[in-house]
Amino acid sequence: MRKGKRVLVVGSGGREHALAWALARAAEVEVVYVAPGNGGTSWPPALGAGGLQPRAPALRVPIGAEAIGTLLDFARTEGIDLTVVGPETPLARGIVDAFQAAGLRIFGPTRAAARIETSKAFAKDLMRSWGIPTPDYAVFHDFEKARAYLRARPGPVVVKASGLAGGKGAFVCESLEEAEEALFRLMRERIFGEAGDTVVIEERLYGSEVSLLALSDGWTVRPLLPARDHKRLLDGDQGPNTGGMGAYAPVPDIGPDAVERVVREIVEPVLEALARQGTPFVGVLYAGLIWTDRGPFVLEFNARFGDPEAQALLPLLETDLLEVLEACVEGRLGDVDLRWHPGACVTVVLAAPGYPGPVPEGLPITGLEDAAAQEGVLIFHAGTRREGNRVLTAGGRVLAVSAIGADLPGAAARAYAAVERIHFEGMHYRRDIGRSHVALS
Repeated sequence: MRKGKRVLVVGSGGREHALAWALARAAEVEVVYVAPGNGGTSWPPALGAGGLQPRAPALRVPIGAEAIGTLLDFARTEGIDLTVVGPETPLARGIVDAFQAAGLRIFGPTRAAARIETSKAFAKDLMRSWGIPTPDYAVFHDFEKARAYLRARPGPVVVKASGLAGGKGAFVCESLEEAEEALFRLMRERIFGEAGDTVVIEERLYGSEVSLLALSDGWTVRPLLPARDHKRLLDGDQGPNTGGMGAYAPVPDIGPDAVERVVREIVEPVLEALARQGTPFVGVLYAGLIWTDRGPFVLEFNARFGDPEAQALLPLLETDLLEVLEACVEGRLGDVDLRWHPGACVTVVLAAPGYPGPVPEGLPITGLEDAAAQEGVLIFHAGTRREGNRVLTAGGRVLAVSAIGADLPGAAARAYAAVERIHFEGMHYRRDIGRSHVALS
């Protein structure tokens, strides 16, 4: 006899590990399946209910995140009560549409609503039409026209692939030469394939970047705590863009009034726009913002939980995650209030040598149990796999080390103390996650 609900998490990264962990702590969950998961997304029932341990077991399923038909069959066969989609590619390929057509409950936006992330050109045009603040821009499908625009436009710009590029498709350019090189790599070398066939060239703004994620059932909004991601590879926001080298939440310089302003001026208008065009957004809307002396501007929208923001936000969420996600799917988010644990969470990403370029795989990882045993620490796996009792690297971003503390300095100290206990050959990470804000404030 079933004791509770069965949940399927789709994806294989640190975000999906964090989602599985949070859902396994929900009161009504019997088991969490993760497809395809990674070296950390499988565990037995935890002993006791204290600390940060999950309550329900998690099991890996050898089905790729983009194998929509096979995932659908699995959900039917296993009687999955709710499927939660982590990454963007399955959303772009219509996994939500397929599950809904089959009468299965799934958390995430439809393919049409997910265009807010999958097409930067679409998102920019929608924001312009609805008066949502975003940097000035132009969209190009032709390399020569785009290059002519760059040469006629003074000042630094950001050159972006319009399509999905794994978080690496934006080039912050200080000079015309850098901008032309980015354009050439996207449109001529096609380093991201068809994602760069259309490009967005936008003015570069200066200010503090912040991520505000908000849950939506199509109309109602519940913002999460503000978080700050660190995209650049190196300390001090130097080096190339990555998928994210760490995050922290909440953000001390973004208070409740600022969050309310973003919801009023940005989140609610974009949700209304999507609903009025017949594509209501159900899921997590991620607004990547830059806060300037003129207020907040949207740099990008994502249609899912951020990675690594999820690893910093979910440990602070007191409200049962299953309850929240089901309320979104059932159109009753207005009945739910989000509650948060006090304090802060800092997440440090440990990367493989060569990241964000090609990386070796199969490097042994040591110190994981010692690090995870530290107070307030959670180790979320991303690019890992298991070989017997050994955990090996299997990707660029290998681990996300999260730590909860009474405040930001305390959380950062715990996170970095745990990081020092972990080792694999060539491991590298930023040393200023959370600490840079402390130093500047």
